Amino acid sequence: MITLFGSGKTTTAIAKRFKRAIFFEDTPRAYQDKEGFWHLPSERFDPDRSALEIPSPGIPPSHPLIRRAKHLCSEYDLFASDMPYSIWISGTNGKTTTTQMITHLLRSFGAVSGGNIGTPLANLPKEAKIWVLETSSFSLHYTRIARPNLYVLLPITPDHLSWHGSFEAYEMAKLSPITRLKEGEIAILPAKYTHLNSAGTLIGYEGPEDLAKTFGLDPDALPFKGPFLLDALLALAVERILFGQSDYEKMAAFALDPHKQEEFYDPLGRLWVDDSKATNIDATIQALKRYKGKKIYLILGGEDKGVSLEPLFDHLENVEIFAIGKASEQIMELAKKYRIPAYAAETLPKAVEMIKKLHTKNSVALLSPACASLDQFSSYKERGQVFKQKVLS
Repeated sequence: MITLFGSGKTTTAIAKRFKRAIFFEDTPRAYQDKEGFWHLPSERFDPDRSALEIPSPGIPPSHPLIRRAKHLCSEYDLFASDMPYSIWISGTNGKTTTTQMITHLLRSFGAVSGGNIGTPLANLPKEAKIWVLETSSFSLHYTRIARPNLYVLLPITPDHLSWHGSFEAYEMAKLSPITRLKEGEIAILPAKYTHLNSAGTLIGYEGPEDLAKTFGLDPDALPFKGPFLLDALLALAVERILFGQSDYEKMAAFALDPHKQEEFYDPLGRLWVDDSKATNIDATIQALKRYKGKKIYLILGGEDKGVSLEPLFDHLENVEIFAIGKASEQIMELAKKYRIPAYAAETLPKAVEMIKKLHTKNSVALLSPACASLDQFSSYKERGQVFKQKVLS
């Protein structure tokens, strides 16, 4: 019998795969789901009657279930022996896009994607030649055995500090696979981490230009700019390492997901940008860089995940802020401190209505919240959809 903490997508897939499983979660009463699995209140977990506990990645280490567990095992460790050749992608921003790009380039070589990108490891085919896994810091925190054959690490900046407890703990989780690499395995990572002790080969980069030079790639052959250029170059570098080629034509055909610096125009011809996927400071900074020199009406706020937004304010030039969500009070106080015009809109629809009265064809209206969405929305996707609906209504 497998003990599962939380009933998220990951643990539900594991239960269906192994059949004999029981869930413990923060529920007021016991119940049986439609698949026949029992879900019990957390306080009923008895560590002495459990041989294996697998947490849903989102459950923090401070949770009583985690503290009481004696045989904790991550999703990655559970399937370590089943993994074919695996490529893990982590970092703070760009994980999803880089994972999608790598899979796009390697699909003809038998690659499938999973992990944090949507498909749990329990549902990935063991017969696939390559697993391309978007790997969160949550999963990495609990992983002790599994390792990638090729690790792609994007830059690390503060995020999820309320979950990890500190930036150092968050950073350590991201770097942990490097220490488990074996000879012949490779990590492509920011140059400042190449000093780490590892049996694998560590290839460092300072930025897109440096990465392109290292792998002999041509950035001008790609249609991507800003952070998406780094994602594309990393994907091409992976293809170059594994198969000795870089398919620029296929890479150029890749279509970015919605809600990532997605530009659109209202009926008056004014530019609006849906960057709802920007759930941390660094992502918002990258969006601001793209529109440097223009007047920016910035919608900022949501759930700050325990991260101070103050570092962002050094990058706010010719910007007016419209604060929303739980972080509104923090944002308004920082705006006052840095003497940046700001308005407490509180909600996204109200922020859009306020901006409509100020926006011109020469300015940019940017939703790049630097915060998670769950204080007011079910996901960043819903937040972006509401934004576009209100702009165009």
